[in-house]
Amino acid sequence: MTTPQNAQAQNVPQQSSLSFTQGFLLGQLSVVILIGAFIKFFIFGEAPSPDPILSSRKRSISISSSAQRSLHAKRSAPHVLRTPPILTPATILAKTYYNVHSHQPESLDWFNVLIAQTIAQFRTDAHADDAILKSLNSLLNGPLKPEFLAEIKVSEISLGEDFPIFSNCRIHPVEDEENGGAGRLQARMDVDLSDFITLGVETKIVLNYPRPLTAILPIALSVSVARFCGTLAISFLPSSSSPSPASSESSSQIISTPTTLAFSFLPTYTLSLSTRSLLGSRSRLQDVPKIAQVVESRLRTWFEERCVQPRMQQVGVPSLWPRMKNVVDADEVGGGARVERDLKEEARREVEEERREGLRWRGRAEGRGVEMPGVLPGTMPGMMVT
Repeated sequence: MTTPQNAQAQNVPQQSSLSFTQGFLLGQLSVVILIGAFIKFFIFGEAPSPDPILSSRKRSISISSSAQRSLHAKRSAPHVLRTPPILTPATILAKTYYNVHSHQPESLDWFNVLIAQTIAQFRTDAHADDAILKSLNSLLNGPLKPEFLAEIKVSEISLGEDFPIFSNCRIHPVEDEENGGAGRLQARMDVDLSDFITLGVETKIVLNYPRPLTAILPIALSVSVARFCGTLAISFLPSSSSPSPASSESSSQIISTPTTLAFSFLPTYTLSLSTRSLLGSRSRLQDVPKIAQVVESRLRTWFEERCVQPRMQQVGVPSLWPRMKNVVDADEVGGGARVERDLKEEARREVEEERREGLRWRGRAEGRGVEMPGVLPGTMPGMMVT
């Protein structure tokens, strides 16, 4: 039989275990609630605004701007790119922290190195296969050559050894009259070149009156640029679109001009030329002053009509957007150069072997005193004399 004392002793362990379980669950639940409250209010919560009025204004502005963007997207769905704001020269100078009144001129040492490398490569390419000689001969004997001149032959070419030095670069805002008076930024830099760039030609002055080839006067002329000093102005001309004047109102065509790089020289430049001349075949006249004056005057006029302000030269700016077709690997470029050198070396060895074979055959023929019919002593095999 179980007495009341034994039943009370059995109920005590059950109550203690139940209270421990409840306390454990309550503690776990409180920890979960605290972690959830921390994540909600401290991590994902909105930053409090110091001014409730300002916060309400921001909400209204964001709501109105989002509504306007959605409405604009519905109206013009294809136009995804945002229209950039119109930038004036003053805005560009302010965003780049450039003050035209207090900024010090730049020395452009890095630019001089790049230009020197470009000119050195140009001189190297000009001597390859006499490319510049062929180009000048075709240019001088083109359709613009006067009828009283015979064939013009280039007798001397010197591309110089020194390089131009750019310095004292500064930015100036200028007004663009062609663009409706809108301003643009212009970079001006001083250029100094002391070198001898020479071009010499030979030709004949032919007198065809009263009959053809009545008189012929040989003439040799050489012109050298000794020094050039001036101020170079460079600026970008933005692209523009305008309707074609020849098109009708119903079918109007839009003419768009790309962005160009315009450069010119200020009128205060210095160009030192040296002209040498030689007239006649037997009794020659050397360095005639009148010829030097005419040639130098024509060269200065040619230069001023093309590159001196208010005239300028415009060069189209290519697209700078990255594309896969313009990607070049440096290792591949080096490998191509090595392949080209190997081909040249192999061709040179073949020529040397052919020359040695020809000398060996000629030595044998001379030693034996044998003369083959139709072949002269000392000639290459296979060359027949008729």
